[in-house]
Amino acid sequence: MTVAADPALLRRFLLGLAEGMNAAADSVDHIRDTLVRVSRAYGSDGTDFVVLPTVIIVETGAGEAGRVAIRSAVNASFRFDQIAALYTLIGQAERAEIDPLDGIKRLNAIGAMKPGHGWLVRTFGHAVLVTGLALLLTPTWQGALIAFGLGAFVGLAKLVRSPTLQLVFPVFAAFASALAVFLIAPYVEIGDPIRLLIAPLATFLPGGVLTTAVGELAGGQMLAGASRLVFGLVQLALLAFGILAAGTVVGVESSSYSPLEASAPFPWWVALVGVLLFAIGNYLHFSAPRRTFGWVLLVLLVAYTGQSVGGLLLGSTVGGFIGALAMTPVVLWIATLRNGAPSQLTFLPGFWLLVPGAAGLVGLTEAVGTARGLQDFADALTSIMSIALGVLIGTALYRVVHHGAEELADFHIDVPAALAEKDEPPFWARLVPGTPRSIWGRRRARPSTGTRTDASGRASSEEGPTPSSQAPAP
Repeated sequence: MTVAADPALLRRFLLGLAEGMNAAADSVDHIRDTLVRVSRAYGSDGTDFVVLPTVIIVETGAGEAGRVAIRSAVNASFRFDQIAALYTLIGQAERAEIDPLDGIKRLNAIGAMKPGHGWLVRTFGHAVLVTGLALLLTPTWQGALIAFGLGAFVGLAKLVRSPTLQLVFPVFAAFASALAVFLIAPYVEIGDPIRLLIAPLATFLPGGVLTTAVGELAGGQMLAGASRLVFGLVQLALLAFGILAAGTVVGVESSSYSPLEASAPFPWWVALVGVLLFAIGNYLHFSAPRRTFGWVLLVLLVAYTGQSVGGLLLGSTVGGFIGALAMTPVVLWIATLRNGAPSQLTFLPGFWLLVPGAAGLVGLTEAVGTARGLQDFADALTSIMSIALGVLIGTALYRVVHHGAEELADFHIDVPAALAEKDEPPFWARLVPGTPRSIWGRRRARPSTGTRTDASGRASSEEGPTPSSQAPAP
């Protein structure tokens, strides 16, 4: 599209794209960079943005001609099929291949998309997802079976679409799951009950939110990073409250909150089965496009392998750093392929697999339920920061290799046109012949090469008008 788009439509389109990327759990710096590319593609270079997790401001035009549009972002969350459709639209917008009005209609259609799978398949997918994660967290087959049942219960309850219930549902899910696990634990060998509870609550864990928050803080986005960090910690606190409330009702002793050593750990190949089941569950529950399944599985394998190697080299606390560092370039590379997958679609399962939120939930629960859990919670925060650092370094290395190094932007403030000072040459330059706007150049002007004299005797150029500072006087 070579013709500049209507500013009002472009503002609305940019607001919709930013709101959709917020629903896809993207970071504010990436959202802003995307909006800059889209606005330039539509011939609007003077566009400015303010992007926060809940507020988006778009200004088009410069100076007194500027117009501002504001949108309060809703607390929406996109499925994987919606994320894929959104980033397909973003790719078209970055090349100006779609009219802004048609883009707004596409955004509304994406928001109203129906899941690709029915409620039964999505419930089963959540149970499979939980089982795959349980094989990585719990040491017994009995615990994996219980996790499958709890995953089906939570997955079915999550299908209820109610903004009011979504606020309290994490606490209810944590309370109900913990109540079942604490009642079964004395009679069935399930290992550590707290770690077993992580699996059915995995999709409530704010691992991606906390990691994105730390990344935004490291990138200088203080408002967005601090708000996401507080939001993620509050989510962890609500989940921990549900678990502790269930323990109080059942009468669980404080020692039951502490991690228990696995008596008979799984064989090494069970972890690979768990990763495969985790990928299948994500595909079914979140209605991911079929073409993205292989890419998600590849990212999960890279993340798990990196985390395992990091755990052996650096310990479990910072092992996630190696997993995130290995996963991030692969995710960004996949996003650049013609038949690849959007980065957010492959990042989110990788975050859940690295389980920074799970470690935080274990540490927070033990910090409240026992006297020795503060160290575990500090280790959990260290794990979160190490994963975020791995994502930052991996992103920086990929951009340097793929795009080359970029210089920092200069600090510059534009002065309003009415108050801008005219660029007058210095006094000595006006006295020296041959300098711009010299007073001697105004008195004498000889036709230069490429000029001709018309019938009136005036010199005119064949290549266009000369600058006013050197034009001959009439």
